[in-house]
Amino acid sequence: MKKRVGILTSGGDCPGLNATLRGVAKALYQRFGSDVEIVGIANGYYGLIHGDWRVMDPSEFSGILTVGGTILGTRRTPFKLMRVVGDDQVDKVAAMKKHYEEMKLDCLLCLGGNGTHKTANLLSEEGLNIIGLPKTIDNDIYGTDVTFGFHSAVDIATEAIDRVHTTAGSHSRCMVVELMGNKAGWLTLYAGIAGGADIILIPEFPYTIENVCAAIEKRAANGKTFSILAVAEGVYDSKEARMKKKERMAKRAEEGYTTATNRIARQIEELTGFETRVCVPGHMQRGGSPSPYDRVLATQFGAYAAKMVEDENYGITIAMKHNHVGENKLKDIAGKSRLVPEGHGMLEVARRMGISIG
Repeated sequence: MKKRVGILTSGGDCPGLNATLRGVAKALYQRFGSDVEIVGIANGYYGLIHGDWRVMDPSEFSGILTVGGTILGTRRTPFKLMRVVGDDQVDKVAAMKKHYEEMKLDCLLCLGGNGTHKTANLLSEEGLNIIGLPKTIDNDIYGTDVTFGFHSAVDIATEAIDRVHTTAGSHSRCMVVELMGNKAGWLTLYAGIAGGADIILIPEFPYTIENVCAAIEKRAANGKTFSILAVAEGVYDSKEARMKKKERMAKRAEEGYTTATNRIARQIEELTGFETRVCVPGHMQRGGSPSPYDRVLATQFGAYAAKMVEDENYGITIAMKHNHVGENKLKDIAGKSRLVPEGHGMLEVARRMGISIG
């Protein structure tokens, strides 16, 4: 009897999704040959809910190692709405289980981030055979040291910081580079160090504008005519840290700022007199070809997932722990985030290099 393996990509895209799909497929075909069929589900859980799927041809997995995005398409389907019946009157969980059975799947592989893993765990608890694969440029999935997509995003974010150095130096400006990371600061921390940023602000450590300006003025006193700030989009100051999210957003709207970086830039100008500009690489950070590191990692994860299919080891997600690929139970990681902790080695590196954390 043929083994039928479903696979979907959910949530935000990132470099390495196609490389992981390829890793899974090539390892499965190598092991099972014509005795395996891979069922591709379009647009993540949305496709699973609405029955949008196809049996894939082995040729579809050729030539995609270096291709960004995902050949299956992706879509955000929030976990908090999974058990909510909307205006379309669709019971999402019942529909996903129904289509899983209709596809005659032996298991389903779910490639995604934190929200994807919460839904994967939900389906596992509902009795489906599920394997998760951790992707996110935020690197914030609990239980794994690294996710595919992270290193590629660090490369892109670092290049953005590299490029503003010359214009900052030429015009004696402060440049505030806004990087992705709503709750976790891994991307900004690594790219900030790699790009030679002078100040790194991340969500885990609320800043004070006084500390930021003091760092800029100290550089100026030492003859440095410009400063580079790497700022995660989700940062907030020490006063906002005591507020709830809605309060913070209302306060910013009242002050006329849509983002933390715009406010930081204006405050720097007002308090120091330094001309300041904001640079937002935005979705460029999650686009393009995966780095060699992520191609290798994606292939490692894909090959390991194929072994889990062979072993019929379900209810797990793949992980890299201490440079070895292994797995975690979905129930142990779903709903948890991996944030930058105080005392982390990279924070210590930054501080020893004289980089201000705000």
